[in-house]
Amino acid sequence: MRTWLTERFDLTVPLVGAPMAGVGAGRLAAAVSAAGALGMFGVPAAATAEWIREQASVAAAPGRPYGIGLMAWALPGNPAQLQAVLDARPAVVSVSFGPYESYVTELRQAGITVVTQAGTTEEALAAERAGVDAVVARGAEGGGHGRADVATLPLLEGVLDAVRIPVLAAGGVATARGLAAVLAAGAEGAWAGTAFMGCEETTISPEAMRRLLEAAETDTAYGRVFDVAQRLGWPVEYGGRALRNAFFDRWAGREDELAADDSARADLETARRDQDFDTAFIYVGQGVGLVRERRTAADVVAAFAGAEKLLNRFAR
Repeated sequence: MRTWLTERFDLTVPLVGAPMAGVGAGRLAAAVSAAGALGMFGVPAAATAEWIREQASVAAAPGRPYGIGLMAWALPGNPAQLQAVLDARPAVVSVSFGPYESYVTELRQAGITVVTQAGTTEEALAAERAGVDAVVARGAEGGGHGRADVATLPLLEGVLDAVRIPVLAAGGVATARGLAAVLAAGAEGAWAGTAFMGCEETTISPEAMRRLLEAAETDTAYGRVFDVAQRLGWPVEYGGRALRNAFFDRWAGREDELAADDSARADLETARRDQDFDTAFIYVGQGVGLVRERRTAADVVAAFAGAEKLLNRFAR
C-alpha cells in the first residue's frame, strides 16, 4: 500500500491518527507513529506553549514523523501556540476550522507539511488555492468538530475530482474495510480518530471509556450545544459530533437560550469534573460502534493494515 502519504513520511500503513484535542496527547501520537502510521496530537484552544513543547517531545521520542493539529479560530487569541509548533518542527501540521490561510506559508517555509480539513468540495478547492500540501476530506460521520453538510463518500468523490493535491479521507473510517474503501476510491490514506479512542494510550477516563465501548453506531448526535454551553469561540459552521446524552437532548434547538444560561454552563463544568456523562460530553464519530474493546495503538494500526489483503482481491 504505497501512496503519497506513505512515501512522504516513510510509513508502512497509509493512515493518520487524527489530532484529537483532549483525547490523545503526545503519548498516543508516539504510539501510532511507532506502529507505522502517522500519529498526531491536537492542541486545545487554551493550551500553553509549554504544554505543546512537552507533548511534542513525547511524540518525537520514537524518532518517527508525527504531527500537530491546530484550531485556526483559537490562534489569534493564543499566538504562542504557533511559535511553539514552529519551534517543535513536527513533520505535519493540520490547521483547520477558521481563517487558516495566513499560517500556511510560514509553516511550509519551516519545512513542515501543511494540511487542512475540508467539509465541502468548495472548502477543498479553497485549501488548494491557499497552498496547503494536502487536504483532508472530512465527512459528516466524523467525531469531534467539523461540518455535517456532506457524508464522507460523496465528499471524497467530489474532492478527488476537483483538486490536484493529495487527498486524505476522514469520517467513519474505523477499520481495514474503511481504509480499503477510501484507497480504492483514490485517497492517499485515511485520517482516523474514533478508531483510536479505545486505545490504552489515550487520556480518556475510565468512565468515559466504559461509555465509549458500550456505544452503538446510532448513539451520536451533531450540534453546537456543548460549545455554546462552554462559551467557546468555534465558528458557527463547525459543530461537534459526540455521544448523545440528556444535556444535549435538553438544549438542542435552544442554543440561543443556552448561551445566556449560566446555570447550565455551571452544570456542564461540574459534570465534566465529576465524570457525569449524562451531562458531560464525549466527542466521537459514527464509527464508535466498531470500537468494542481496549487495545493498544499498535494493535489498531496492525488491524488497519488488513486493508492490503482486501485490496489484493481486486488486484488479482
